Amino acid sequence: MRKIVLTASAAFMALSSAAFAQTTIITQEPAMAPATVVMPGEVRTYVMEQPVESEPYDGDVLVGRVLPEAVQVRPVQGYDSYGYTVVNDRRVIVDPQTRTVIQVLE
Repeated sequence: MRKIVLTASAAFMALSSAAFAQTTIITQEPAMAPATVVMPGEVRTYVMEQPVESEPYDGDVLVGRVLPEAVQVRPVQGYDSYGYTVVNDRRVIVDPQTRTVIQVLE
C-alpha cells in the first residue's frame, strides 16, 4: 500500500511540474526598440546652424524611418558617421550610409 501511495505521489508531482512548465511566460524586447544614440554636441550645433531649405516629404519624420533617395542628405563636416537634411521644416540627423533618421531636432 505504501508503495502505491509513493508511486501515485511521484506521478502527481511529475504531472504538476509539467503543468507549471506550460504556464511559463517569456518576454522579449520589441524588435524595433529604439536605441539610445549619443552623438557629439558639435553635430547638433552644426546641423542647426546650416542655412538649408526644407524639402517636402510625404509621411511622418520619425526616428528609424528610412528617407527616400529623392531627399538630399548632406554630410556633417568632420563627422562621416552623420548626415543631415531638412524635411517638412524639421531638421533631422541621418545615418548617411542607410539614410535612416537618427534624431529629429526640435
